[in-house]
Amino acid sequence: MKRRYLPLILICCLMLTGCGDSSARDGVEKFCAQTAEKEELGFTGRIRCEYDDKTVSFTLDTHADAEGCTVSIVEPELVRGISARIAAGETSLEYEGLHLDTGALDIYGLCPMSALPLLIDTIKEGYIDTVWEEGGQYAALIVPSDTLSVQLWLDKYTLEPVHAEFISDGKVRIFADISNWY
Repeated sequence: MKRRYLPLILICCLMLTGCGDSSARDGVEKFCAQTAEKEELGFTGRIRCEYDDKTVSFTLDTHADAEGCTVSIVEPELVRGISARIAAGETSLEYEGLHLDTGALDIYGLCPMSALPLLIDTIKEGYIDTVWEEGGQYAALIVPSDTLSVQLWLDKYTLEPVHAEFISDGKVRIFADISNWY
């Protein structure tokens, strides 16, 4: 008699497991859709870039609007206040005649200064591949191109991004802690 209920219990467990994934996917999709509709947004990103032979860190304020994206350096202090306007299609960054070259992290041109504008484009236009819940946050693997993927963590309740990791050639190249999202 007890064995008769086993399939029913297993089906219920499978259904409950699917509910969690659905709410995480719904949350991530809602966040991406809301972000795509915004005409203007901004945030601060504390990024750590992993080169083959060194690690560098930056804190960047990012503001995007219909014209493009402005990235301003907060840290390191030596270059604080330098900012760049990045428009669609631009591949090099110059700051009032000064070229700040931190070097590409991969053969596809991913670099520290382009990472946060790329994050915005990824959220707005990337393919949401996998979604899960982790540590009270929603996490998603979003694919903007064949050569890059971004893992994004959102606060489960506010649906604001808290962390992103940029993966190229199977390696996490950039870690970004995100704050002050608006």
